[in-house]
Amino acid sequence: MARFGLLLKSYRGDLEYARRLISSFHDHNPTGLQMYCVVPEEDVELFAPMAGPTVSVLSEEPLAGYFTAEPVHGIRPGYINQEIVKLSFWELDLVDDYFCIDSDAVILRDLSLADFIAPDGVPYSVLVEDNELQVEPAYFNAYWESREEAVRLIADTVGLDDLVLRTCHGHQVFSSVVLRSFKDDFLATRGWSYLDALRVAPYEFTWYNMWLQKTEPNAIHQREPLVKVFHHEAQHLEYILRGITPDDIARGYLALVVNSNYARDLGVMPIHESKPESLSHYLSYGEVGSLLLAKLRSSMRRS
Repeated sequence: MARFGLLLKSYRGDLEYARRLISSFHDHNPTGLQMYCVVPEEDVELFAPMAGPTVSVLSEEPLAGYFTAEPVHGIRPGYINQEIVKLSFWELDLVDDYFCIDSDAVILRDLSLADFIAPDGVPYSVLVEDNELQVEPAYFNAYWESREEAVRLIADTVGLDDLVLRTCHGHQVFSSVVLRSFKDDFLATRGWSYLDALRVAPYEFTWYNMWLQKTEPNAIHQREPLVKVFHHEAQHLEYILRGITPDDIARGYLALVVNSNYARDLGVMPIHESKPESLSHYLSYGEVGSLLLAKLRSSMRRS
């Protein structure tokens, strides 16, 4: 069993995202960390060319006994099953601890074990209140209230009595010690599977985080998010307009994500683009024309 690895759960619909991520992983992996790319059995051949000395392409089939063929909370089975893979990957005995990274991430700077594991050998824990998202009107109106209700439900279900709820949206370092405790000491005592927990609330990272805080099978070394995620268009546009580049983001984060849940129709966007090139993904031809006309009028008024 290896000490640590990165877990990428993907599928053919995210092939180009995964290809970009793995390319950036090769560019920023000087210490030879291992990435495990887990895909459906029928997609293994498609992803196989990405395999190499530091990237293993694996079938999800050994974990398929935990899967569902039915939607959960209106969420398609494939999405729920990828949550199950993240919670159960430790059972394959490949790594002690693993960092879950999404296909639409791009790694920005060199990685090392010290980014993920504290000096005492315990994984860091990404635990935040997400207050900046609570004040975002677009995010609050679409997601906040229902997610907050689910997060509180998970905390209550595991018996965590805390007014301050700390969790993360993703990109957590999972400890096999914590996950084994979650399975043996929480799920098994109720006769539950991973799927049963997700039927209560479909937030795999919050189940992990609340159980960690409730029982502390590991010491908790809290960190802020390791990945900068643009959850909606306005967040990304703000950075573009302020001239914040990926090199700037790399000073605070290991990677960035332009969330494909909202940006998929825009295609796999290159991250190292000029401000006009970046804005062009969001503007229609009509809006570009209006912008040029407004710019012309502004220039004429100043002259």
